[in-house]
Amino acid sequence: MVNCVLKNWQGEEVGQATLDLRVAKEESAAHVVHRSLRQQMANSRQGTASTKTRAEVRGGGRKPWRQKGTGRARAGSIRSPLWRGGGVIFGPKPRDYSHKMNRKEKRLALSTAFQSRSEELIVVEEFAEQFSQPKTQELVQAITRWGVDVAAEKVLLVLPEKQDYVYLSGRNVANLKIIVANNLNIYDILAADKIVATATAIDKIQEVYGA
Repeated sequence: MVNCVLKNWQGEEVGQATLDLRVAKEESAAHVVHRSLRQQMANSRQGTASTKTRAEVRGGGRKPWRQKGTGRARAGSIRSPLWRGGGVIFGPKPRDYSHKMNRKEKRLALSTAFQSRSEELIVVEEFAEQFSQPKTQELVQAITRWGVDVAAEKVLLVLPEKQDYVYLSGRNVANLKIIVANNLNIYDILAADKIVATATAIDKIQEVYGA
């Protein structure tokens, strides 16, 4: 169980939030998290890279010169891999890079990774009502009041649900990524320098991944 400080819109400490997730055993935690991260990154690969073999390159059907008597090395096609413009030997072809991982193991890895970032986690009260229209400057100032330097640190903002004005306010901030609690993923958790989550988002995460 981890206790986190709860801050309001002005950046003042107003209470505590509790995080008690189901985590992997210490000796296997790093392995489980690594497997899940590797799976996410592999599954995001398109796998559309493709090169042509000598059979697929256009042309090259005629023997460029006779077999003997020219003094040059024998050649059967101008599309040989040894020639400029020829085919590619063992080049990439479209393939599926995805890995499989058990659902329970994947959930365990995510909850383990999230709780391991508790020292970089900042819990704030709901602030959607502060935005009657998109205001990037107000959101950046609020994140600064919460103790995060948006210009120097990568920030992951976790919301309980999609909030249009908050999203529109933060989408143009280079180091800020906004996601909802249902779309939490291990790469974003590990890549962020700081994680800012609303109290309601923490409750949703606790409900799904709680011990």
